[in-house]
Amino acid sequence: MPVACAFGAAPNSTVGGVKLGAITYSFHDLKRTPGQDTVDECISNLLYAGCQYCELMSNDVEPAGAGRGPEARESLRKWRIETATEHFEAVRKKFNDAGITVFAYTVNYNAQYSDEEIANSFRHAKALGTNIIASSTTVSMAKRLVAFAEKAGMNVAFHGHTNVKDPEQFAAPANFAAALAMSPLYRINLDIGHFVAAGFDPVSYLQENYQHITHLHVKDKKKNDGPNMPWGQGDTPYKEVLLLIKKNKYDIAAMTEMAYQITVPTREEVKKNMEDMRATLA
Repeated sequence: MPVACAFGAAPNSTVGGVKLGAITYSFHDLKRTPGQDTVDECISNLLYAGCQYCELMSNDVEPAGAGRGPEARESLRKWRIETATEHFEAVRKKFNDAGITVFAYTVNYNAQYSDEEIANSFRHAKALGTNIIASSTTVSMAKRLVAFAEKAGMNVAFHGHTNVKDPEQFAAPANFAAALAMSPLYRINLDIGHFVAAGFDPVSYLQENYQHITHLHVKDKKKNDGPNMPWGQGDTPYKEVLLLIKKNKYDIAAMTEMAYQITVPTREEVKKNMEDMRATLA
């Protein structure tokens, strides 16, 4: 029986022409059993929150590790390289049967990734039905990824944080501009909360760079590298951003990211934030 049956009809979270959803990182209270993924739990939570679209974290598809250290790392490397394409196609079918589209697949590349792992990550993303890999990574890794992205013909959207002092980090507009210059397939996954906390204005940045942005992470943060806050308590103009996308018909999806401390299950807060975005765009 499709998972969607447990919650009724499949969700429709395109509001005012804007695609709304969540990054599965938001469900960071999921219990992880060694050797298993959390795909079914993510789908259940996305349906509960009313998400038609999602940004799927790679660690939700991969088996949870049984430990740390070189042995565990090599086991994961082997899984990434040897797992058949059909496995990821089956995951895609689960999402599709629930009425959820995998909008982007998040792979947070670092220097430990082998070339084989990188190449196979693009295979995984294609099998999941998306042409966008989102990544929190470094400028050096972005240079390394160019050949892989261009061979696969897929977009890589770089996610920013707040460290504007480190030239290796994606935080300032100049860092994103440097990545865009590396490949015509490179894009931006703009986290508007981090962008504000780093000292920049997401409204003007969107107006100037909308054609390079695939999707947003919508959250509320304080300025001056401040903390994540419940929506409406920070300095992020998330409502103005959403209305700008709607008004100008930008082809940019908005993914809520639940990152602040709460005492209720994360899916409850994701649902509340989804309702906030819906109300803003209605």
